[in-house]
Amino acid sequence: MIVFPAIDLLGGRAVRLAQGDYGRVTVYNEDPVAQARSFAEAGATWVHVVDLDGARDGAPGNITVVERIARETGLLVQTGGGIRTLETMRRLADSGAARMVLGTKLVTDEGFVAEAVAAFGDAVVAGVDARDGEVKIAGWREGSGVPSADLVAELATRGIGHLVYTDISRDGMGTGISADAYRRVAAGAGFPVVVSGGMSTPDDVRAVVELGDSVAEGVIIGRALYEGTIDLADALAIAAGER
Repeated sequence: MIVFPAIDLLGGRAVRLAQGDYGRVTVYNEDPVAQARSFAEAGATWVHVVDLDGARDGAPGNITVVERIARETGLLVQTGGGIRTLETMRRLADSGAARMVLGTKLVTDEGFVAEAVAAFGDAVVAGVDARDGEVKIAGWREGSGVPSADLVAELATRGIGHLVYTDISRDGMGTGISADAYRRVAAGAGFPVVVSGGMSTPDDVRAVVELGDSVAEGVIIGRALYEGTIDLADALAIAAGER
């Protein structure tokens, strides 16, 4: 199972939002590239980078930082936030991004998603952010009217084989996961899911591992790493079945 330590970028800094609220920002590192290097030094092979400015504004606001992380740290980068054009995707891919997460466009522009999949194949990841069964878009600020279960069920037919599914109600809150919810999501998608939201303790990481490889491809850990309630090296060991 892949452990994705998370870096959320806002104004060029590494931050976390509580439940996606741009008014509830905690700054953790003024230098996100150094933060990514520390993840690599702890043994991570992947990093999940979200451009929060891009997610909110609809255009990448921190793409040069994402590029530096991809180029300078040796980490495989999964990134999203404000990816609205093929040009942006090409720039990210050329800089070394291994996966690119589509969120708002997944809901609003089926034609663009088809073009992205044709151009970038397995590097395209669906980012489904849900609250109360509804997909949220535009940096979680807007409802889409689309049931998350319906969108998840369409992904494979649209050529997408990776999914980051975020339970917004749990993101940044340290409440753990709903195991049954992720079983339903994986069953609906027909492939394993990257779990996002709710990690607080090593036991939460174990709970994701216990879902099994057919349900959980990986887990994203953010606030808990910055606040020290989960040690990244420990999380990696748990994911590898060593603890």
